[in-house]
This record gives sequence, C-alpha cells and structure tokens, in this order.
Amino acid sequence: MIYKFYQQRIFPHLLNQVMQTPSLMDKRRELLLPISGEALEIGFGTGLNLPFYQQVDTLYALEPNPDIYHLAVQRVHEAPFLVQHIQASAEKLPFADSSLDHIVSTWTLCSIAQLDQALDEVYRVLKVGGTFHVVEHVLHNEKPSIQRLQSLLTPIQKRLADGCHLNRNIERALKDAELELIEAEYFDAEGIPSIGQRMLLARAVKR
Repeated sequence: MIYKFYQQRIFPHLLNQVMQTPSLMDKRRELLLPISGEALEIGFGTGLNLPFYQQVDTLYALEPNPDIYHLAVQRVHEAPFLVQHIQASAEKLPFADSSLDHIVSTWTLCSIAQLDQALDEVYRVLKVGGTFHVVEHVLHNEKPSIQRLQSLLTPIQKRLADGCHLNRNIERALKDAELELIEAEYFDAEGIPSIGQRMLLARAVKR
C-alpha cells in the first residue's frame, strides 16, 4: 500500500523535478533539435522534451505509466504540433515494420525490463537509414569503484525509480541490436550524483 502510494503520487513528481536539471535540459536540446517530420518517443515521461522538437509535425508519445503521463497533459496541450499518447510498452511497439525515420529515448533505456527485446523492436520499426536518438546514464567504464557501487545499488534503485538500472552498458546494447553508431559522446552531467553522472548521447542508424 505504501509502496503503491509512492509509485503513483510521489515518484512521478520526483522524476519531473530531477529530469529538469539544467545540464540534462541542455542535452535534450542538443539531441532533439535536428529531428524533423514524424517521431516516436519511447518513455515520454512528463513531456519535458516537447519544447526542443522544433521541426516535428507529429510525435507519438509512448508512456506506459499513466501517473507519469498525467503530469505531461498541460505541456501536450501547449505543443504546436500533434502529440499522440500511446500507452504501450517498448518491448512491443504498436507500429508496422520499417515505418519510422526517427525514434527517441531520453533517460528511458535504463528502466526497460527487457532492454534487448525493446531494441529489437526499435530496429524493426525503423526504416532503413532511420535513426535512434538516445541520451542515457550509463555504466561508468573509467572508474571501477563507481562501477562496483552502481552494481551494488541497482537492486535498490530499481525499486525506488520505476525499474531504473544504474549499471547498463548502453553503447554495447545498441551495437548488439545491430544498430550502427554514427555519434557517441560520453559526458558527466553537472548537478547529478557521481553514481549516475556518467552519460551517453548517441545516434544509431539502421542499415
């Protein structure tokens, strides 16, 4: 009962606040400004990406958690383009094969239960030449002490943050899904605790 209350009433607001950290908002802008036309966003969350879609006509906003999406409603109404909410999981995307030019994920791949299955779906739905645009916190490859702490605390983090893993190697997961990385920038996000500070901004193409 208490945990359910936390998940429904407290965590969505915590997520909304943390994800507005200025350094993260800057990376949203960098990732999203080049995208045009139709796009699918996996893990739409509270709609913080909406201001940075400057050339998009239609956005399919996939968000399976209705308590989180509820906080996005006002932002959706104010968007200058069509936003279509899709309540489905990333592991089973309700789109035809080879139907989209752009798929976006910002700080979502960490929390998908079956990441390999979700990335297979991304590959299936992308057109040949289509791009998967990603920014995510990742396993810290350069600091073994932080790596160990990430692995130690991931079971707790998963409970507190809707399935979030601190220790995923996102670059390797993208490559395992046969997506070709055309951009990969690692950085440490200011204002984020060191255990989750290491980030990857990447673009991966279906060939």
